[in-house]
Amino acid sequence: MSERAVLHVKGRVLVGPDDVRDELWVVDGRISYDRPAGARDVRTVEGWALPGLVDAHCHVGLGAHGPVDDDIAEKQALTDRDAGTLLIRDAGSPSDTRWVDDREDLPKIIRAGRHIARTRRYIRGYAHEIEPEDLVAYVAQEARRGDGWVKLVGDWIDRDLGDLAPTWPRDAVKAGIAEAHRLGARVTAHCFSEDSLQDLVESGIDCIEHATGLTEDLIPLFASRGVAIVPTLVNIATFPKLADGGESKFPRWSAHMRRLHARRYDTVRSAYDAGIQVYVGTDAGGTLPHGLVAAEVAELVTAGIPPVEALAATTWRARKWLGRPGLEEGAAADLVVYETDPRADVRVLAAPRRVVLNGRIVG
Repeated sequence: MSERAVLHVKGRVLVGPDDVRDELWVVDGRISYDRPAGARDVRTVEGWALPGLVDAHCHVGLGAHGPVDDDIAEKQALTDRDAGTLLIRDAGSPSDTRWVDDREDLPKIIRAGRHIARTRRYIRGYAHEIEPEDLVAYVAQEARRGDGWVKLVGDWIDRDLGDLAPTWPRDAVKAGIAEAHRLGARVTAHCFSEDSLQDLVESGIDCIEHATGLTEDLIPLFASRGVAIVPTLVNIATFPKLADGGESKFPRWSAHMRRLHARRYDTVRSAYDAGIQVYVGTDAGGTLPHGLVAAEVAELVTAGIPPVEALAATTWRARKWLGRPGLEEGAAADLVVYETDPRADVRVLAAPRRVVLNGRIVG
């Protein structure tokens, strides 16, 4: 066997929450738990190693007013990478970011295509804005453009009502979800309010983003159908400011947003206690900065989710949900190394010691 340069990670390797090993080796960008023969130029990194973190609600290529240039998208992806996020589920973007796939120094992206919204019922420049009769066709289009996900806008402010309201009739959303599933894609939806949730879940949706409107009577339905949630608590923290800005024009909406914000932690904790799968997502892009994954994990802990479970929601369990490997034999070496045990204190996630992507130290 010819001599090869390798990376040696030693200390504690958290293959799973209860599977802790003393070391791993990286050879040709891949993980091995056997010391390679003929190794040369061994570089050693010490600390607590985790699989590369997952941000399951992130928008690379999206800015406050819609799509951004590739150089801005690159900066967004690099910011996430340097924070330890090495796998992104891009939950809707108007930009074509396929070029990222050719860059071994940028996080891996699982795309949901572009948001699909009702006409004049979402942020301008973000989504396809269509009417219900066109939903199936647009779902099919975005299912083919994405990487196994489609993103719907399930509710938004209705200006006539002056409050949040469902975007789609039940028959339309049921047909749209069925079409996505026929094409092998899962469906998720932006939902703030209570009223949009039952139709979406009973129509077969796979995930709900934000889920601030989840109530005690809806929780058993979510649990029985296996519908996951991505709470994006760092985004929900902006609700009071949004409510203040809309107070004069939409006081009913503003009051509703404040109520949703006030019970956000109780909502997430009740969902977790009922067995609903909760995953980490920051909603970075648009108006929120990138690189917030550690803050979101800390928010889940504040909501009452045990630290190891909050950690799993951005590592082992999140990668399994998205169909991507963790620190498995032969997998691409995407990992983050920390000074101390992140299971004991998730705040350590905010300060990676080393970031390794495709077997290369990039941070």
